[in-house]
Amino acid sequence: MKILKNTLKNLSLLATVLILGYSCSDDAEKDNDIVLSQADLEAVLETDDIVGGIDVALFELYNNNGSTAKSMVNECYSAQYTDTGYVATFNNCVLNGTENINGTLTVTYNTDGEQGSFSASYEDFYVGEIKINGTRSYQLSANSEGNSVSFSVTSNLTVEMADGSLISDEGERSFTLTFGDSLESTTYSIAGTWTVVYEGNTYNVTVNAPLTSSVNCGYVAAGDMTVSKNGLTVNVDFGDSTCDNVATITYPNGVEEEITLRD
Repeated sequence: MKILKNTLKNLSLLATVLILGYSCSDDAEKDNDIVLSQADLEAVLETDDIVGGIDVALFELYNNNGSTAKSMVNECYSAQYTDTGYVATFNNCVLNGTENINGTLTVTYNTDGEQGSFSASYEDFYVGEIKINGTRSYQLSANSEGNSVSFSVTSNLTVEMADGSLISDEGERSFTLTFGDSLESTTYSIAGTWTVVYEGNTYNVTVNAPLTSSVNCGYVAAGDMTVSKNGLTVNVDFGDSTCDNVATITYPNGVEEEITLRD
């Protein structure tokens, strides 16, 4: 009987070890299953994709303030100027290939006297069915030249997508827009660090080599960035400046995966 009891005890202990071992193995497998998906990458880049054209329009309106006019009107947007800033109204128009832009932005000049510095407040501002709230602050770079413009942006925005999902975007970026003889030869670059929260996931982004492309490409064509998602850190390489719909993700174990940027 004693031998039987000891045998049962050992079998029970073995079963416990196997259960715990399976549980740990299963958890490890789940950890290894964390990936950076197409939806993740879209969320990380979505805000700049949505408001990039608006950024350029706001600088155009800012530069117009040097004229004697107290208002500016074109087919897409208009502005009314005061001593402290301007109110920009977008008239349900298409801007640089975006969906229809509709709403009013209140722009306030920096009161510290720093040239080329202002902030824009978004309140229920729409790009198509996408609603934007929050602020973006801008600083024009001193090294901007005749054929290019450089500026830094501090972003604190909440973007509500058409399906009701929310993207929170906070951080700093620097942009350079270099003008060519055509859209094909006009390029942009993005650098910086920012944090995105989307669908319960937190993404910390650091650009290692500026993300670049031509303005008519529709995709990031070159550069790379590090993205951390819920403890997983990967490198995303956008390639050699070829305008294509793919990027290469490198995982910590060295495994590479090609991912489509958009459907």
